[in-house]
Amino acid sequence: MSNIELNDKKIQILEVAEKLFSEKGFEGTSIRDISKHAKINIAMVSYYFGSKERLLEALILYKTSDLKLQLENLLQENLEPLEKVNKLIEIYINRISCNKGIFRVLHFEINSEKREKSMIAFTELKKGNLKSVESIIAQGQAKGVFRKDIIIPLLTPTIIGTFFHFHMNKSFFVELLNLNTEEMYNNYIKTSLTKHIQQTIKALLVYEN
Repeated sequence: MSNIELNDKKIQILEVAEKLFSEKGFEGTSIRDISKHAKINIAMVSYYFGSKERLLEALILYKTSDLKLQLENLLQENLEPLEKVNKLIEIYINRISCNKGIFRVLHFEINSEKREKSMIAFTELKKGNLKSVESIIAQGQAKGVFRKDIIIPLLTPTIIGTFFHFHMNKSFFVELLNLNTEEMYNNYIKTSLTKHIQQTIKALLVYEN
């Protein structure tokens, strides 16, 4: 993962960073804060990761690198094209939902140009994941199930964007939908929101009757 060998101290730093980034935001968290909460010398944190951006990249890769394997395995599964896409959406939503704070920091707090320059390994991971998505869509197109004019790179932003619009307006939707506990909120994401996103993507992929 970004050529960083993980040991217990590095994992400890990443887990503390995850908590602080989620609570205080990326800009609101300093390397000093992370060092203090991890009870590890600030020089050691800098030695392991360099910059705060590099630490965030290592954290993202630590949390999402197995997504690549999940997508590659999905590609090999003996499922109908639409079933594969539905499973793909479940994988994405589950992954983002389990790491809401980090994904929020990544997509909303860091300037995209700065992010692209400092997070080359994560960009490469995303490119690899996109290839898996392209292969799944190509399978459906070869079977005549999916349209030929799909803009495949926009599918992932459609999935992630819908999720984040819902999550960034959590208090509004909690009141609107009577999701009175965290369990109800998370269950709604797994069921109703996921199904809505699956229906949206299906409408983009499948020929109209």
